[in-house]
Amino acid sequence: MTISTSDKPFLTRVKESENDHFMQQSVAKAQDAQWDKRTAAREELGNWEQWRDLGEQIRQHVIKYLPDYLEQFSDNVTKKGGHVFFAQTDEEAANYIKEIAKKKNAHKIVKSKSMVTTEIDLDKVLLSLPDTSLMETDLAEFILQEDDWDEPTHIVFPTLHKNRNQIQKVFKKLGYSGTNDPEEMAKFARKYLREYFMQADLGITGCNFAIADSGLINLVTNEGNADLTMAIPETQIVVMGMERIVPSLKEAEVLDNMLCRSAVGQKLTSYCSFSGKQVVGESDGPSDFYVVILDNGRSNALGTDFEPVLQCIRCGACLNVCPIYRHIGGHGYGSIYPGPIGAVLSPVLDGYEKFGDLPFASSLCAACTETCPVKIPLHNLLIKHREVMMDKLKMDHSFNNVLMKGAGVATSSPILFKMALEGDHLGSAPLSKSKKTTVDNLFNYGHIEKAPSLGAGWTNVRDLARPPKHSENFRSWYKKHKKEQQEGVSHD
Repeated sequence: MTISTSDKPFLTRVKESENDHFMQQSVAKAQDAQWDKRTAAREELGNWEQWRDLGEQIRQHVIKYLPDYLEQFSDNVTKKGGHVFFAQTDEEAANYIKEIAKKKNAHKIVKSKSMVTTEIDLDKVLLSLPDTSLMETDLAEFILQEDDWDEPTHIVFPTLHKNRNQIQKVFKKLGYSGTNDPEEMAKFARKYLREYFMQADLGITGCNFAIADSGLINLVTNEGNADLTMAIPETQIVVMGMERIVPSLKEAEVLDNMLCRSAVGQKLTSYCSFSGKQVVGESDGPSDFYVVILDNGRSNALGTDFEPVLQCIRCGACLNVCPIYRHIGGHGYGSIYPGPIGAVLSPVLDGYEKFGDLPFASSLCAACTETCPVKIPLHNLLIKHREVMMDKLKMDHSFNNVLMKGAGVATSSPILFKMALEGDHLGSAPLSKSKKTTVDNLFNYGHIEKAPSLGAGWTNVRDLARPPKHSENFRSWYKKHKKEQQEGVSHD
């Protein structure tokens, strides 16, 4: 499985992200802009919380009856002359698609709108075929491909970490001689890709939603490239996660509406398309139509506390409100699925050994849960991951585990806890640094600058106030004032 984008340790990735100041500024700007657009689009729809309830109900219903809807969808695709393949693993899916490409003698392949193909490392597999070229046609993915297959940093805005000068340099390798004006560069990319489209003999797309009762594929895009990928090549392959399904067009309409408003703050994207195998009499569309339905770890969530993560419609709204994502960007997560949704989904798909750090990359502020259009309780699922790792799997064998057990013993014993309160001010003296008294620091005892072990995770990035003297802490104050109150002493 290839949802991993880096072999570097989590803390190394975070450190590199902290030093990428352009990325941080770009993410912050995008988050702020998307907040305004998203809020306006949702308010225009009206009764947003009721829409969220409806979205949640649709997704939960589908997950509950997932085998039935998948069977219905598969039957309807087959009735129309299409082919459906259920792949349990990434390897099965990639090999099946590779065999189709060989069978069709495909040499020019176009791709559009699919994170799942990245998940199964399909590009690498297809490019291993002789005399075969492949083109990512989403503008952002096209830029990443031409920049030596750079990794995406966002679900909806994959090139968020690049500026116009960097993109201009990428295009110059393709013969571009213009300025760094975005419109001029977009025109170049359109012309360059259009010529490739006209020669393509195999098209591969993702799927926003599969329509169970009709066997159609629903795609929403802003660039129109997905429509070309479906319309021009004789063969189309759709690659979808097994959970990306709805009962009918009625539910697809609801979720498309919510997806576009949550993802990019639009009423609807420029292109909202429904496709399938070419019907007799049509002038375009694929004469051969294949759908690959991928499990690849998704069934791990079924029937567990993590089942709600399968409700996700990949809008990216949770990334656009997350303070951790704002700080470390997408590359810091080391997964093609970054942000809060990635922190929940990645361990489900590929285990805690690879992605056990991600559930701890959260402030648990619950902004992700609040903005999710289908009401996935993301912050609660992050807590559940931590509970599983620490309590059930007992994965923490570090000195931190010893410290936490020691802290548990100390805080559960009134005698030991009282001793700690009496000595915390004096004991923290060697670690503290003087700081001017402010509203935030009522006692002029400074703050702890370099705490050891677990405490370093806090003091490396923010202040930790030094505890007050024992005679001035809350317990002493309360005891003193309670006694005075009982004795009738007034403080008016």
